[in-house]
Parts: sequence; structure tokens; C-alpha cells
Amino acid sequence: MIQETVISQALQDLFGQIQFQAEPAGLYDPLRYMIAIGGKRLRPRLCLLTYGFYQETLGPHILEPAAGLEVYHTFTLIHDDIMDRSPLRRGHQTVWKKCNEVTAILSGDVMCIDAFKRIAQAPQAVLPQALALFSQTASEVCDGQQLDMDFEKRSHVSMPEYMRMIGLKTGVLLACSARMGALIGGASDASQKALYDYGYNLGLAFQVADDYLDAYGDEKVFGKPIGGDIINAKKSWLTIKAEESGAAGIDEALNAPAVTEEEKAAKIARVKALYASVGVADAAKAAIAELSALAIRKAAEASLPADALKALESFAHALVGRSF
Repeated sequence: MIQETVISQALQDLFGQIQFQAEPAGLYDPLRYMIAIGGKRLRPRLCLLTYGFYQETLGPHILEPAAGLEVYHTFTLIHDDIMDRSPLRRGHQTVWKKCNEVTAILSGDVMCIDAFKRIAQAPQAVLPQALALFSQTASEVCDGQQLDMDFEKRSHVSMPEYMRMIGLKTGVLLACSARMGALIGGASDASQKALYDYGYNLGLAFQVADDYLDAYGDEKVFGKPIGGDIINAKKSWLTIKAEESGAAGIDEALNAPAVTEEEKAAKIARVKALYASVGVADAAKAAIAELSALAIRKAAEASLPADALKALESFAHALVGRSF
């Protein structure tokens, strides 16, 4: 089993030295900018973690596909920030805000292509499976993003619909990361499936936690303004739970104007008061804990040794235990 310290150093080296085409700089500088502002590298870390359950050494055959997962995730962030009109990402200006929307769209496109190039460096023996897994995942992420936008136009979204959407938008890429490492590492189909399910359920927990932090997090830690989902009247886990719990006036509060800073502050305060009236925050924490526990149960089906399961438990805690 490859130790976590080795994986951490490999990730530091990998993203410290990652290269993109030099010219035209206007197209590729945003890629370098997004990689440079960092992130926890959760998806490549999970990929290397599961690979390390079956192999003892790292090399380009796994490091490049792992990098591809992060590059693809970063591409989705560039485009998501345009759609959400988000001014900040990880405490820095988003690409569309720093440059312009046209540059952000085109740079995102080329970043997506770069991700596929890196996945294509998987070993020949598993290359068809790796490309099929990643292609399916990339398509599903787009499905999830479209559903998210569709939900903004609807007056009501059920919790099952919402969970399906975040499974596509967030869960499948973490699931793909876990399975990709196991696939390249040589795991059985059954173990790959179990690790995929682990990543999927952990992704659900992560998104519910993200929704929670959007309302209750620390902006300095969260990396973007608090209350963005409320201001934009997004269908989040919290708003759907509030509706299902009978919070009187939640729709009216979410549809209130939020143009001036005073209006934004008042809207956030009003919606959070309605959340408090029906215990939404505690319900979210309970859901995060339940989904995390389900992820661990799924991982146990991979027939891994105790130290590997412990590593997956630690990864889950680090991912969703940020503020809980």
C-alpha cells in the first residue's frame, strides 16, 4: 500500500510542475491561473489512494490520469462560475471576472480537452475501460449541471430529484476517481464497483456539506461569499428541506430582491431564520453523517485490508468533516 505521505508529495510535485501549451497565452494562461490557485486535489488524491491499495509505485501511467481528473474538475469550475455569476473561487477572482466570459468559455473548453489527453495515458491494457469510464462520467457531470439550471426555473424540486442531480454533478466524478485508481491498479470488477459506490455516496455527502457551508460557513475558509445560494434563489439541499419541513414563507423569502448589499443581507438573514425555525442545519448535518457512513459501508464491500479501509475513512472525514 502506498502511504499517504508519498501520495501527498507526488501530488505536490505533479501540480507544481504541470505544463500547458505556452501560446496563445490568452487561451492557456487561465489554465495556469486556475491550477496555481490550488485546491485540495481531492479527486486525484482519491485516485492515487485507491491505486495504492493494489500497487506499490507511482508513475506517469497513473499520475497523468489522476491529473486529468483534476484538470477536468477545474474546467467545470470555470464554466460553473460563469453560469452562477460567481466573482470568487478559492478566495481569488474567477476566470470570467478576471478576464472575460469569452476567454473563460474557450479556456474551459481547452482544459476539458487536456483532461482527456491525460486520461489517455492510462496503460494500454485498461485504456478502453479508462476512457469509457471517464467519458461516461464527463457526460453525466454535464447532465447534472443542466438539471441544476433547470431546477432554477421550477417552483418545486423534490429531494429525490435533487439527490439525483447532485449525484450526477458531484458524485460521479469522485466515484470515477475512486474507480479509476482501482482500475489502473488492477482491482477486480467487484472491488472497482464497491469503490465507485464509496466515491459516489461520499460525493453526495460532500455536496450537502457544500450547501450547508454556503449558508453557515466562514467566507475565509469557504473561499467564496457566504449566502450565494440564497441570494440566487438556488434549489439547495437546505431550501428543499425547509420546504418539505413546512417553513412558512420560504418561497417568498427566496424570491425577494437582492440587488443592493442591504437587500442581500436582509434576504440571507430572513431565509436563515426560516431554516432555523424547522431545524434545517441539524438535519443537514445528520444527512452528511448518514451519507458518509453509507460510503464507508460500500467501501467495506471491496474486500480491502484494514489499513486500506482506515485510509478511506480518513479521506471521508477530511472531505466532509470540515465544519461538522
